Amino acid sequence: MVSKRRLSKSEEDKESLTEDASKARKPPLSKKTKKSHVHNEVEENDSVFVELLKTSGIILKTGESQNQLAVDQVVFQKKLFQTLRKHPSYPQIIEEFVSGLESYVEDQDCFRNCLLPCERLQDEEASMGTPYSKSLIKLLLGIDILQPAVIKTLFEKLPEFLFENRNSDGISVPRLIISQLKWLDRIVDSKDLTTKIMQLVSVAPLPLQHDFITSLPEILGDSQHADVGKELSDLLMENTPLTVPILDVLSSLQLDQKLLSKVRQLVMGKLSAVKLEDLPVIIRFILHAITATDAVQVISELRKQLDLQHCILPSRLQASQSRLKSKGRISSSGNQESSDQDCVILLFDVIKSAVRYEKTIAEAWIKAIENIASVSDHKIFDVVMLLIIYSTNTQTKKYIERVLRNKIRSGCIQEQLLQSTFCTHSLVLKDVCPSILSLAQSLLHSVDQSINSFGSLLYKHAFKYFDAYCQQEVVGALVTHICSGNDAEVDIALDVLLDLVALNLAAMRLNAVFVKGILDYLDNLSPQQIRKLFYILSTLAFSKEQAASNHIQDDMHLVIRKQLSSTVLRYKLIGIIGAVTMAGIMAADSGSSIVTQRKANLNNEEYTQVTSLLQLVHSCSEQSPQASALYYDEFANLIQGGKVAPKALEWAEQTILNNFQDAFVVDFCVTPEGDYPFPVKALYGLEEYNSQDGIAINLLPLLFSQDFAKDGSRMTSHGSGQKLVSPLCLASYFRLLRLCVEKQNDGNLEEIDGLLDCPIFLTDLEPGEKLESMSVKEHSFMCSLMFLTLNWFREVVNAFCQQTSPEMKGKVLTRLKHIIELQGILEKYLAVTPDYVPPLANFDLETLDATPHTSTTISAKMRVMGKKGGRKRKADGSKTSSPDTLSKEDTSECDPTPSDRTQLEKEFTKKEEEKTSVSLQNYSAFFRELDIEVFSILHCGLVTKFILDTEMHTEATEVVQLGPPELLFLLEDLSQKLENMLTPTAKRAPFFKSKGSWNIGFSHLHQRSAQEIAHCIVQLLTPMCNHLENIHNYFQCLASENHGVVDGPGTKVQEHQIMSSCYQRLLQIFYGLFAWSGFFQPENHNLLNSALEVLASRLKQGEHDQPLEELLSQSFHYLQNFHHNIPSFQCALYLIRLLMVISEKSTAPSQKKEKIASLAKQFLCRVWPSGEKGKNNTFNDQLHDLLCIYLAHTDSVLKAIEEIAGVGVPELINSPKDASSSTFPTLTRHTFVIFFRVMMAELEKTVKGLQAGTATDQQQVHEEKLLYWNMAVRDFSILLNLIKVFDSHPVLHVCLKYGRLFVEAFLKQCMPLLDFSFRKHREDVLSLLETFQLNTRLLHHLCGHSKIHQDMRLTKHVPLLKKTLELLVYRVEAMLILNNCQEAFWLGNLKNRDLQGEEIMSQNSQESTADASEDDTPSQVSKSKVKEDEDDEVSDEGKEQNSDESDDDSD
Repeated sequence: MVSKRRLSKSEEDKESLTEDASKARKPPLSKKTKKSHVHNEVEENDSVFVELLKTSGIILKTGESQNQLAVDQVVFQKKLFQTLRKHPSYPQIIEEFVSGLESYVEDQDCFRNCLLPCERLQDEEASMGTPYSKSLIKLLLGIDILQPAVIKTLFEKLPEFLFENRNSDGISVPRLIISQLKWLDRIVDSKDLTTKIMQLVSVAPLPLQHDFITSLPEILGDSQHADVGKELSDLLMENTPLTVPILDVLSSLQLDQKLLSKVRQLVMGKLSAVKLEDLPVIIRFILHAITATDAVQVISELRKQLDLQHCILPSRLQASQSRLKSKGRISSSGNQESSDQDCVILLFDVIKSAVRYEKTIAEAWIKAIENIASVSDHKIFDVVMLLIIYSTNTQTKKYIERVLRNKIRSGCIQEQLLQSTFCTHSLVLKDVCPSILSLAQSLLHSVDQSINSFGSLLYKHAFKYFDAYCQQEVVGALVTHICSGNDAEVDIALDVLLDLVALNLAAMRLNAVFVKGILDYLDNLSPQQIRKLFYILSTLAFSKEQAASNHIQDDMHLVIRKQLSSTVLRYKLIGIIGAVTMAGIMAADSGSSIVTQRKANLNNEEYTQVTSLLQLVHSCSEQSPQASALYYDEFANLIQGGKVAPKALEWAEQTILNNFQDAFVVDFCVTPEGDYPFPVKALYGLEEYNSQDGIAINLLPLLFSQDFAKDGSRMTSHGSGQKLVSPLCLASYFRLLRLCVEKQNDGNLEEIDGLLDCPIFLTDLEPGEKLESMSVKEHSFMCSLMFLTLNWFREVVNAFCQQTSPEMKGKVLTRLKHIIELQGILEKYLAVTPDYVPPLANFDLETLDATPHTSTTISAKMRVMGKKGGRKRKADGSKTSSPDTLSKEDTSECDPTPSDRTQLEKEFTKKEEEKTSVSLQNYSAFFRELDIEVFSILHCGLVTKFILDTEMHTEATEVVQLGPPELLFLLEDLSQKLENMLTPTAKRAPFFKSKGSWNIGFSHLHQRSAQEIAHCIVQLLTPMCNHLENIHNYFQCLASENHGVVDGPGTKVQEHQIMSSCYQRLLQIFYGLFAWSGFFQPENHNLLNSALEVLASRLKQGEHDQPLEELLSQSFHYLQNFHHNIPSFQCALYLIRLLMVISEKSTAPSQKKEKIASLAKQFLCRVWPSGEKGKNNTFNDQLHDLLCIYLAHTDSVLKAIEEIAGVGVPELINSPKDASSSTFPTLTRHTFVIFFRVMMAELEKTVKGLQAGTATDQQQVHEEKLLYWNMAVRDFSILLNLIKVFDSHPVLHVCLKYGRLFVEAFLKQCMPLLDFSFRKHREDVLSLLETFQLNTRLLHHLCGHSKIHQDMRLTKHVPLLKKTLELLVYRVEAMLILNNCQEAFWLGNLKNRDLQGEEIMSQNSQESTADASEDDTPSQVSKSKVKEDEDDEVSDEGKEQNSDESDDDSD
């Protein structure tokens, strides 16, 4: 198609040249002059040729004048034909006529005139004929009786001109001659004409060969296409320079597919030697010659060669061209580069056309890309093609999206490849910009982080490499995402906008009006999203080129002032976030830019703007404690990010320090006076104060003045006129103060270190006996007091955790102990104050409606317990269970039966007596967030009481060290942070959770990226390994003292429990880190190596720069060593998961698979502490997971199942009621259903994955598969027979579900094997079928049992199972017929029986089928409407018998 367009243009040029030449020879004259001129140049000749032409209407001219046509062309041809046909000397007259023509064209001018168009006489201009006049030769060729002779004359004449240059008028005679043969109405002897042309092609010079070949489709008839195609293909093998014209012609001919395939293979071999400008024609032919059967193979080969040879090159040329342009030196080489780029665009146009109109090519191209396995094999060309096909073929969009998602997940298409694609082919991709944005939009809807990231990259690169219109479309699409209301989309779109602002601020400023429109949708945005939006807008408004951005500044000031002055708290909070963010940009700009003397006044003006804006925020928020606290937190975050200029920071510190002292700090010696409900005491001081000096935090009086105010004006002033500040702001204000001092003094906090050890004005907090006698209001007051104190301590720990002096470290650890102590007291108060709502600690918008849904649930539950004393209250431990606990099918399978009610009542009564606390986990939203820097405390050593008892004399002189409770406190918080940041969104937040509830209490954390958090945790790996080893040693010593029992009689229960929880949290943190999906991204590979080096160095010190495989192997070995004295089943599961994550990162995970299976089996065979198993659903889920891991990693699933079912279960059956299996202690009567379900599911999964094989397989393969199926059926038989002992509903449900699936797998995978194994292994096949018959009969009994008990949960599986059993009967019959054994098959009636084999009798069956026998020969349905099944029996010499059931009955 491309070639045609180009060639047709050359023809037009040629014809125009001809016309120009004729016009040049014959200038326009008046009519009179023209007539005399013509008369003087008329050919005077008495030959037959001239006379007949004159008679028919053509006047021949001499010289450079054109021949004149006096009549219409058709009339001329008709007259001449009739004259010749009716001539007396016909047919000799034709020879005379042709000889006259030959004589006439001996003269070159005359010959040329005959080849050029005739001139129409004026009186013929009104003719209805065609306006274009043919040449004399063309007219003669249109007469059948003359055509062969004229053609012969032309081809005899043509060699004279082959090697001559063009005439002075630019006319090429050979081209003119060939053009006479084009588009003839009829060819008399097409075969002869073809032969002549091909002979001519073989001798002509190269330029003429090119023209002759490309003219072939316009000359030849359809009948000659095959012959010409064959000759051209032969010529192609001999003459490479003619490749392009030959392929161009072959694409236009109707040829045999075999010939096209042959030529295509030849061309594919030569592709590497082709010039870039010839490539479009060649690719067009290759795509034209593709068939549906070989499309994928051809395109796979094409994409390899095309990318390597021709698509990397233009990028280099384009880059060099851009460099030349930038230097202002465009030369001829630049034109060449531009031409090459045009060729690439033309090439993609050819491909676009092919994939648009040929669905086969489009799908094959996608399939070829999908089949690429290696990451390195993915090329730029592949990405371009996916984008082009996505834009041109709407039917394949879903397919392309699926392929892209899979490629992105597997890391095949990475950021660098995408960037290179846009850089290289930006001109090509610009045309498909709308489709690229559509694809990006679709990818952003995904829940997968890597796919989201790829979608955001499409937006970024489209903005970077495309023109202004496309940039506007990109910004519009991102704004649409932000206004969609989908949190994940909003976050990604805002992040992309942030990147675009950094990438090209000038271009973004042109599109600022779109971004500004988001201000109308602030209601739907979270605080972090609002911060990002205002950051973007502020950057656009307050950048250096401010003149163009004044309208944005005005709009932002209007919006912020409107929000700040709102009486609705939510809008006021939005205004605070926006104002502080904007102030940060204004202050940072003045402080970070290079200040010159000339700009000094401007900077002063900006400083004034910043301070006045912050003062406005302060004045608007001071009436609301929550708004004030948010302002302090936002300002603190601004300072922490280092975004405030020193001048503004100095102003802030002076203001804040004075206000904090006035509001919260009092002299220690001044005892607060007032009518307080409790005696005020200074508690938790770390130093002894005398009566003259020292300070204290005035907490209780402030809280009392707020909560116990008699009138409504709780924040009104006292007689002094000084306003009271709410204690709600204490922690936030201190955080702001601390960060100001820290920034001003380079991290030194000596200026405020008195606040670390100063006491707090509280009252006696230990409840004792007075707890029951206190009123509800007093309870609430005490709870609020403790919440505020805890949050003060948490901020103090945040502030001073990085101080280096031993004294400060000791005080921080003491504050940690105080937090643990206070939490214990608080739990006691909360247990008797169920409806209490604590004071807010996190003031982001998400917490506005965050009254603790968990605590109200608790209170509701407790009220229900009061009404229904017989119901069991769930232990608090279930609320703090592992977040990865999965809900499995039939979660109630292990719940106690109603017969256990008495035992439950006893347990409930006991728990009511012991009800002293609730889980503070439910109140996490009301505690201040710990900074990630706090975990540097983990570097302190761990000293347990156990070690202290033996080493007291050496430890007594050291600084206070981290104890187990404090360690557990830190690890729990770190674990929650890790789960929140490094766990994929799709896995962590159920859809029914309220918006933002997952992120409450993590606002500071979310201002860091996941990479930063992962980096921080890698830095903590060394101390965490130390703690892990210390705890492991603790349990090792404990086990050796108690003779191998980890919870022996000498164990301190509380200490053991805390240490076990620490162990679990450490493994959980390790697992969360190494399971992070970010490690698959190339930029994080070094971080992964660093983490693995820490683990590997625990085994071998001093080795650096080891390969990844070696690090993985050593890390695996290091972690594997901890399996010996692991304290709990949950720890064991986390250790296994951690090892699995490490092994998955290896290129050869199969080597570690066996070790994981061995370890999992050890844990299944270990006796765990008594509290670990039984009726706990969490334990059941964990056992399910571990068992699945064991069976998934073991070498032989069938042997493992046989061992458990054939050894462990009989041991359990023979043991006392509450005992367990001796081989598998985790297998008890309560956990049997877990084992049973997993074994049935894994058995079905294993046999389903076994291929049936074919009759052509080797004999050994058949025998191995037959043996395998024998083992599988034996395992199935063992498992099914267990229902005679364990007949609970969950077990029967598993049997019905997986029993049917197993029979289906037997039908699909095993029966084809039996078809061609029956003759050679007759005995084995019959034995297998006999065993399987017993199993299917038991399944039939199970169906009867389900019906007789009318259990709807079971009966819904019966119809499908019965249908499958019936299919099995007919399939066995078909197998016997195939092997000529149909006489061995017979059917009989099968009675309905229960699980114990007893016949199920109904009213009708008792009357009519009492004497029925199972051995009845005829296959008849009894008159009773009872369920009956057919049997098929296979007999071998009267000895072997096999029957399978199916159902043919109804109720």
